[in-house]
Amino acid sequence: MNVSLSMWSVHKYWYEGKWDTVDFLAFASETGVKGVELLSCFWKEKEKDIPLIDEALRKYGLQVACFSACNNFVVADDSQRQAQVKEVTDAVDAAVHFGAKVVRVFSGDLPNDSISFEQGMQFVIDGLRAAADYAEQKGVTLCLENHGLFAGRSDQVMAIIQQVNSQALRSTFDTGNFLLVGQSSSDAIDELNGYVGHVHVKDFLPVPEGTAGGVTRALTGELFLGKIAGEGAVDLKYIFGELKKSGFDGWLTVEFEGEEEPKLGSIEAVNHVTRIVAGL
Repeated sequence: MNVSLSMWSVHKYWYEGKWDTVDFLAFASETGVKGVELLSCFWKEKEKDIPLIDEALRKYGLQVACFSACNNFVVADDSQRQAQVKEVTDAVDAAVHFGAKVVRVFSGDLPNDSISFEQGMQFVIDGLRAAADYAEQKGVTLCLENHGLFAGRSDQVMAIIQQVNSQALRSTFDTGNFLLVGQSSSDAIDELNGYVGHVHVKDFLPVPEGTAGGVTRALTGELFLGKIAGEGAVDLKYIFGELKKSGFDGWLTVEFEGEEEPKLGSIEAVNHVTRIVAGL
């Protein structure tokens, strides 16, 4: 297992207009990671960005562990759903260009009461099936992140993988997000182990009402605060150990979402994850 860093960990700098992807790559090279996760939402001018990113990857000796699509299949209009499939297939093409074998994908979120849960889930299945067909032709694996109402729990992720029924669809196992749907991440790895193609390493801590900072309210109503990996409620050592037992040899991608300064939080998270892996 190798450790990588997601650009999402420092998204604050991108949204503030301070960094672009090349700046992120320069920073990532200083953390000791071997790979990075890039995201489609961070394109500025795609055709101009790509050669600059290629050059920076070579300069810093970094691999692209994963290229992440930013899709939502749960939309009522058919043409918009087709656009979401294209978002994923474009991400597959980017992965092929950068030499990544994995594309992170989402299921989607209900926009309002105009779409039932059952209809929304069918949109997710149909969209992933179409995108997985394309990914398989390109030698890329789509990895569905556990996130939100449709694919938040491990049983939901497993059901979607089974219904799509493609070798090109596996799990992006987000170690923190299971807490946001009332599930233990340790229980989740027991169910999904063997179907994991990529890991997001994230940590949350349950906190009381009134806690200051960027808290997230779980679907269960509980509040969670993002933490540096190892400082929250997730048993990362157990999860990584179970992954190793199953033969997983993919990327553990740090996705820092804590309150600390993003560069510092990312470095400390990478260091913690690296220590765990070295001790397995």
